[in-house]
Amino acid sequence: MSEKGLLRWDFLADDFSLRFEIEIQASVEAIEPVVGKIMAVVDEFGCAVGHEFEVDLALREALSNAILHGCKSDPRHAVCVSVGCAKPMGILITVRDPGEGFDPTSIASPIIGENIYSSHGRGIFLINQLMDEVHFERGGTEIRMIKRGE
Repeated sequence: MSEKGLLRWDFLADDFSLRFEIEIQASVEAIEPVVGKIMAVVDEFGCAVGHEFEVDLALREALSNAILHGCKSDPRHAVCVSVGCAKPMGILITVRDPGEGFDPTSIASPIIGENIYSSHGRGIFLINQLMDEVHFERGGTEIRMIKRGE
């Protein structure tokens, strides 16, 4: 859970001015086109005004983790992305994979000790820094990311 997540709120179904779900093949090549499509819709509806970069990068990291770790890069699996925009509350993005999950508290900080020199292991750290709230559900197979509106 994000340290920034001091104020937790949930989106209710009736609150969404925009709501959609996309299922993508577990292939890293699928990340770029799906993020482009999602961000085009997010931009059109003004879901993350002034925070587009943070949402884009957090989404890319979450999808990469789901594909590489949750699906083990097996294109026979799929990753599900749900997006909800609730003006003026903000945007909720959920990424789910069919993997075994993980314990988010067991992930070492990439800014401490020898981890600084590692060539990987920064995705969850970045997501937590970029988004206002981050919650792991379903044993780590689902990440919910919230970026609050203005």
